[in-house]
Amino acid sequence: MKMMTSIGSCSLKNYGMCKDHIIDIPITKQDLMCDELNIDVPLVMEPAKWPECCIYRAPKRLRKINKKGYTPKLISIGPFHLGDPELREMEMLKVRYFKEFCYRIRKSQKEIASIIEENEVKIRHCYSEIFDISSEDFVKMVLLDSTFIIELFLRTYENDYIASNPMLHVHIQEDLILLENQLPFFILEGLYEIFIKGQCENSSFFDLACNYFSSHIKKIEKKEVKHFTDLIRYSYCPIKHNTFGGGISDLCTAKKLSEAEVIFKMDKEGDALDIEFLKSPATEICPCFTCSWLLNCLPCLKRFGCLERMQPLWKIPRFKINDGTESLLRNIMALEQCHYPMEAYVCNYMVLLDYLIDSTREDVHLLVEKNIIVNEIGSNKAVAIMVNKLGLEIVEENSCYTDLAEELKDHYAQCCNHNMGYLRSTYFSNLWRGTVTVVGLIVLGFTFWSTIRPYVPHQIDLPPNAINNIIVSCADTHVHAAVSISKGCNLAYK
Repeated sequence: MKMMTSIGSCSLKNYGMCKDHIIDIPITKQDLMCDELNIDVPLVMEPAKWPECCIYRAPKRLRKINKKGYTPKLISIGPFHLGDPELREMEMLKVRYFKEFCYRIRKSQKEIASIIEENEVKIRHCYSEIFDISSEDFVKMVLLDSTFIIELFLRTYENDYIASNPMLHVHIQEDLILLENQLPFFILEGLYEIFIKGQCENSSFFDLACNYFSSHIKKIEKKEVKHFTDLIRYSYCPIKHNTFGGGISDLCTAKKLSEAEVIFKMDKEGDALDIEFLKSPATEICPCFTCSWLLNCLPCLKRFGCLERMQPLWKIPRFKINDGTESLLRNIMALEQCHYPMEAYVCNYMVLLDYLIDSTREDVHLLVEKNIIVNEIGSNKAVAIMVNKLGLEIVEENSCYTDLAEELKDHYAQCCNHNMGYLRSTYFSNLWRGTVTVVGLIVLGFTFWSTIRPYVPHQIDLPPNAINNIIVSCADTHVHAAVSISKGCNLAYK
């Protein structure tokens, strides 16, 4: 059998050939079946694009920056790190927890495994890769990992081996947050609803998970989440959803904005990543009409809200940074880059913070001084390096802080704001410096008046005793008036 093909006319222009020179090249089936062209594509490399897909391997460009931030250190959950020799020590603990879970619910291994077998295909579709793992091994892996997590959550407040060991508890908690170390939330919740909640009046698995990760999240409303990384990301999402615009560019550092009269304030009532830049209408009309210099000298006046609202305030919620913050943020940002590219709230926030914090420690010192950043690492320089590294290789398609950044840039561009900021920082930085400035202005005023007084013409010439006579006559008038009022009151009383 022969298949005939020819060079199409569309390619003639590229080769400078006319239609008369079209050549028919015979191709046989044996040519197509050449052994040298056989390419073996491993099953693991095949891309999976299922609607349920939500668990990803961290992108290579992010992993190169900090490989340890995405790799479990103590325990493996799910297929990505299955069989890692460095994580085998915890496998025996998983088996022990599985046996105790079966004893707790009084069910056999087959009854629990049957639920996982029914959902095996759906669970596999949640991963971004297709794994060459047999059905039996896959079900066994999910069985051990899921029962371990549920039993661990139930034992959080008991006298348990892990709960009583703070270091072990923290390390396992950090591993359960990693994007590559996840099980789908629906299978954990399903097993809990079937085998635990039906036997005793316990809270939902969502509440149980929020309880376990309480050090990383605040109390949030119940929502359908995909896994633990997604749960923590959801707790970071701002309640006031801002309009997304283009990416941020050319934003000044925190120190430069402070020098341009931007007042940084920690928002006690703000949640997660809700950020506001507030300016009074009077300040919009006249940038010089601000009393930040007065509030800087007399902080007690801040209790008067009308005075504080006259300042250009940038209200930012408190952000705690400790040893586990970088790994936590890296995994949430990796999830957003893979699954939420158009709603990357945490990525947007870190890019904004990257602009505010330069490689110097002065910007961090300013934000720490305003209680916006809680530095539990100890070194401001280390915080600056961490924030700058988190912003590397992040692709920002859009940002929820575009309008905010534009307002800040417009504010910084006004010359009057720079002058008022210099006045506040130089002459009214504290009470004593402000007092000296005011006294100096008063002395300057008296000196100026003493200088020009001889040259001011006198409009009224009065005799020497005229002023005393005027004062005495005024006093007599007030006395007579008081006596008359007193007599009138006595007559009315009688």
